[in-house]
Amino acid sequence: MDYNKNNNKIDNINNTNKQDIEDSDYYKKIGFRCGLEIHQRLATSEKLFCHCTTSNPSDSIIGKVTRYQRAVAGELGNVDRSAEFEELKNRRFLYNVHDKLTCLVDIDEEPPHEMNIEALKVTLEISQAFNMKIIDELQPMRKEVVDGSDPSAFQRTTLVALDGKLKVSTQSIGITSIFLEEESSAIVSENENEIVYDPSRLGIPLIEIDTDPDIKTPNAAKEIALAIGNILRVSGKVQRGIGTIRQDVNVSIAEGSRVEMKGFQELDTMDTFIKNEILRQQKLLEIKDELKARNAKVYEAKDLTKLFKNTKVKIILDQLSKNGIVMGFKLSGFKNLLGKEVNPNRRLGTEISDYVKMAKINGLIHSDENLSAYGFDDNELFTIKKELEIDDKNDSFILIAGSKNNVAKASMLAVERARQALIGVPLETRGVANTELCTTKFLRPLPSGSRMYPETDAKPIIITKEMLDEAARNAPDIEKMKERLYKELSNKNIADQLLTSNKLVLYLNIIKESKADSDFVANILMQKFVELKRGGFDVDNINIINIIDLFKIYKKDEITKQAVEELLKILSKRKESIDISKLIKENKLERIKSKELDNLIEKVSKEINSKDIEKLRSIIMSKYRLNIAGDELNIKLKSIKK
Repeated sequence: MDYNKNNNKIDNINNTNKQDIEDSDYYKKIGFRCGLEIHQRLATSEKLFCHCTTSNPSDSIIGKVTRYQRAVAGELGNVDRSAEFEELKNRRFLYNVHDKLTCLVDIDEEPPHEMNIEALKVTLEISQAFNMKIIDELQPMRKEVVDGSDPSAFQRTTLVALDGKLKVSTQSIGITSIFLEEESSAIVSENENEIVYDPSRLGIPLIEIDTDPDIKTPNAAKEIALAIGNILRVSGKVQRGIGTIRQDVNVSIAEGSRVEMKGFQELDTMDTFIKNEILRQQKLLEIKDELKARNAKVYEAKDLTKLFKNTKVKIILDQLSKNGIVMGFKLSGFKNLLGKEVNPNRRLGTEISDYVKMAKINGLIHSDENLSAYGFDDNELFTIKKELEIDDKNDSFILIAGSKNNVAKASMLAVERARQALIGVPLETRGVANTELCTTKFLRPLPSGSRMYPETDAKPIIITKEMLDEAARNAPDIEKMKERLYKELSNKNIADQLLTSNKLVLYLNIIKESKADSDFVANILMQKFVELKRGGFDVDNINIINIIDLFKIYKKDEITKQAVEELLKILSKRKESIDISKLIKENKLERIKSKELDNLIEKVSKEINSKDIEKLRSIIMSKYRLNIAGDELNIKLKSIKK
């Protein structure tokens, strides 16, 4: 994305009323720029560069692999700054190797196989939906990633299409590019020294859709993300569920810098996160101007360990007892600015502390805090200020305690981040800090093109006219899907809800695989699922294979509608793929029908010595409600001769 700065005057978002904040003129005035990166897993049967399954059957761990990773120069000869930051963490990466879900390609012990043609076709179809220019020769690339999420230390990614368009109610937005790439591993557990990964999802095909940075307002960003998600769902060829789609948002304002906010799972709060990022950049620019007026300067860190021989500060004392050290540095002209709020519950000192944590240090102490609360006495503070040559009227200082190596790295990072405050807003990748307050925290510097280089083990792929024609025929179309749902479903409100729901893909898969009644399937997904969730049943996490198998069995008249609901409750507590027929027998939910139902009616009639239809219906349904279809029972009862 091209984020060129402009020199428009900044207006603080706090000084605008609610109407102004929703007004695109306001955002234009502050030089607001915003673009999206949508990442969506595709529903293919195999991974992108191997033949491992993409489903999640019960699988056993048969081994573990250990890796260490470091940053290296890319194709242009430069080392990516974000990769360098990840290397600073000096962590060990441990990978659980599964029997069916991982292979030698996943753990980087075998070259990639040919690209999954099914995934490529889906990507071409989605590209056609945005009227994009599809590249005629695709070259898989390696994108350096040294956070351990891939055992190879790179992600395979392929640029497929460029220059598309999407129209929503608020504006027309350019779709800059579409990539086909590999999903990363999932974190099982982590601490400051080690991360354990599950690579079973590693290599699942993932489509990345990037927009132009021309989104006009935070609300428009949410609307555009929803519209892109709708097109993906309408394709019927993407995975469903939590974590299968992620939205990254790039934001900047005039005189600020591009900041990437990663990993939105829900769209409801996207606009609030964006507004808070605008506020953060505005506050950082205010701090920059104040520091400039004060002629501020950040000094190098010094070893201050000798000053704390008799300290009573517990944080420092704990580290010194482990042969740790204390380093500190002077921030000339920073008085009262380290404690200045830049976001709800986050201050400039917090921003610097985020960097320190990259070096396995839990935090820092700065002079804008209440130092007596830590246990510092006046003599100790006098000694520190004397050593660092602190002017109480203008200066601040930062202290960092920990192991020698970690403190040296942490001090370097803290000094660097403090010096960035003199410039304004750093180029950063940020993650969610607080979901309720909608604030973010530093993850790593913004990556650059330095981390990209060609995949030497994968051949270029030629896109033929036949492939383009097929993609054009199968491209997802919102209006066609709406027509289909209106035709299949008797309730148009349910159809409209389903069209924009994350249940659409599941609905399409169920109908395709089971041929079950459309109205019944839609009502279960759009109404019954909501009721069950309110009742505490985690139905959204039910394995898709189990749901499809359940409706297949229902279609064969082997269970009743009531039994479907009961089985969903049971399945909500079991995420693995299981034998649904066996589950039905274990819970005695088989449907009683035809001759068996006739025999039951006759038996109950004799037991109560009555052929009264209402009495028979009441007794039978009270005992066999989950096993008998009410409409079939009514038909049979009406045929009884009194």
